[in-house]
Formats: sequence, structure tokens, C-alpha cells
Amino acid sequence: MEWLQLACVVGARPNFMKMAPLLRALDRHPQVRTTLVHTGQHYDAALSEVFFDELGMRRPDVSLEVGSGKHGQQTARILERFEAVLEAGPVGGGRFDRVIVVGDVNSTLAATLAAVKLGIPVAHVEAGLRSFDRSMPEEINRIVTDSLSDMLLVSEPTGVANLRREGHSPDRIQLVGNVMIDTLRWLLPKAQARDTLVRSGLSARQYGVVTLHRPGNVDDGETLARLLEVLADVSNELPLAFPVHPRTRQRIEQFGLSERLSSVGMIELPPLGYLDFLALTSQARVIVTDSGGLQEESTALGIPCLTARPNTERPVTVDEGTSTLVGSDPLVLRHYLRQVLDGRYKQGRCPDYWDGHAAERIAAALVGESSVEARHAA
Repeated sequence: MEWLQLACVVGARPNFMKMAPLLRALDRHPQVRTTLVHTGQHYDAALSEVFFDELGMRRPDVSLEVGSGKHGQQTARILERFEAVLEAGPVGGGRFDRVIVVGDVNSTLAATLAAVKLGIPVAHVEAGLRSFDRSMPEEINRIVTDSLSDMLLVSEPTGVANLRREGHSPDRIQLVGNVMIDTLRWLLPKAQARDTLVRSGLSARQYGVVTLHRPGNVDDGETLARLLEVLADVSNELPLAFPVHPRTRQRIEQFGLSERLSSVGMIELPPLGYLDFLALTSQARVIVTDSGGLQEESTALGIPCLTARPNTERPVTVDEGTSTLVGSDPLVLRHYLRQVLDGRYKQGRCPDYWDGHAAERIAAALVGESSVEARHAA
């Protein structure tokens, strides 16, 4: 049998949730051999290693251990070390037939550059997403990765439209659905069976969840102070669980804002593993976040999501789902939190192809079993 040799790249927390179901789907194809490469872009156990255990994901075959750093430094280290992996080829000899990258982190971009320079084709999972804001490093990563990839696997219809508008050939585009939702649906029963809420003193649908980490929200002291003030006020009516990202905690301490979290209803938590975090978010009444993935998960769960960003690369979560863009404006945030508390917030729907089977469609595309429905949608 002639093997199809695939190099599958992960590097940061969101990558793991997307790659785990894809690896399971590929394992069901006997002609496929996968090499899992972990760049080490996230190296803290709380943000990386624990996900391999919780997602039922095998340990990486190759670890590049690049660690953190400035965008250029980190991208360069990944590019250099991954190039060496590709040149060495898979265990047992031969050459990689394709590299699979997911999402929009530096690992995604660097692995793509390394592959195409060696003549190895790239499949980009979650292609076509655009915020149209080039001040976001992720937007640059998305555009460049898509421009170099020959297989563009798209999670929502706007991604197809974006790619077509940019001139990509329709035969390279497939609407396959959202592979992150595969992980959510697979692990939701296990997550909700945990005692996460009990340990945090919370009751289902009687609290909200907050996550903030983007520079636009946490790197300016005045902006962060105004957001925290609104959240502290609202927590007097609805307790708010706040897993504080290390970057955010550093800024809170730097700007002397720790007292804003001292409200009785503000429940500070450390960064959580995937299962505990899903247990928390899936049973919340509202989510306030600047995370891209959480916009998608909240829509799949049918939970109101107030997205603290001026734009989103996932517009289906706003147009069809449960998300509303509130930017960094505390008055807008307060307005929509009041809607949630009063039961007046909009209802959303789960987008097409967010059915828990995206990984199966991707695997079929990779092995050449063309998905008729996916190609028709493109």
C-alpha cells in the first residue's frame, strides 16, 4: 500500500481543539499516516500540554519547542525548525505529501512558508476568515496562509465569499464546517459531568463568564479600567466567573486595577483546561469575551456572547448566531448586558455544517474522496 504522508501542525491552544477531531477522522483511513508536529508556541502546561490529555490527543511525534517571543522571532524559529522536519521526512523514509495547518497563529503561517518553499502542498483548515483589520497579526497570518495554500477548507459561507473575491480558484475551496464544534459536541457531556460549577460556587444559568486578553482591551489602562468597572457593577446582579489570562493579570496589576476584581460577584479563576472551561461556558447565562473561538462556541451552544472587539473574522456568529460586537465601549457593553439580564437579548441559530462532522468531511477531501455537498456549497 502506498501511504499518504501528512504533517499536521499545532502550536497554540486553539489549534489543539481543531486538530484533535481531524486526527481521529484521518485514523479511520488506513492509507493515511500522520506526523503530529507541536511547535511549542504555547509551552505553559496550563495552556498547552493539558489539552493533549483532555482532548484524547496523542502526544506529538515532533516537538520544536520554540517558546514565546516577538512575532518575527517566533515565526523565524518555527520556519527554521519545521523546515528541517520536512527535509528529514516522515519516520521510515519518504517525503511528506502534504502539510495541514489550522487557524491563524504564527505556527500556521511559519509552517505554511516552510512547506511551500520545499514544494509541499498545504491544506488550510479554517481558511477564508477575514476581519478586514490588518492591525491584527492574525489577519496577516490568515491572508498569507490562504494565498499559499492549495486546499482551502472553510468553516462558514463568508469564508467562501472572501476567497472567491480574492481570486482563489473555486476548485480549491470547500465549505466543510467548523471543526472546533466537532470537539465541543464530542466532549460536552464529559465536561458537564465535571464538578467545575460546584468547585466555583456557581449554579447553571445563574452566572456569566468573562475572558479578556487582546491588546486593544487590556494594554491601555483607561480602557481596561472602564471595562472592569462595568463588569464589577453587573456582577452585583449576576456573578461573573473570570479565568484571568496571564497577560491580563499582568496588566491589571501594572495599572493598579486589582480592586476592580474585589466585587463579591467577581469570581477570579486561573487559566482552565478545556474540559473545565467548557463546563463553565456551556452552562453560563452570558459570555463576555474577545476570543475568536469562543464566539463560535457560544453560537453553537446558543448562549448570548458579547464580543469585546470592533470587528470579527467570524461574522456568521453575529449574523446568524448569538454574538454581538460591543467593541471596547463600556456603555455598549452595559446596554447589552442589561438586555441579557432582562431577557430581551436576541435568539440565534447554529450555522449549517456546524454539526460535529466537519473533520470527517476534511478527511474525505484530503484522501481524495471529494465531498459533493462541500464542493457544491463552494
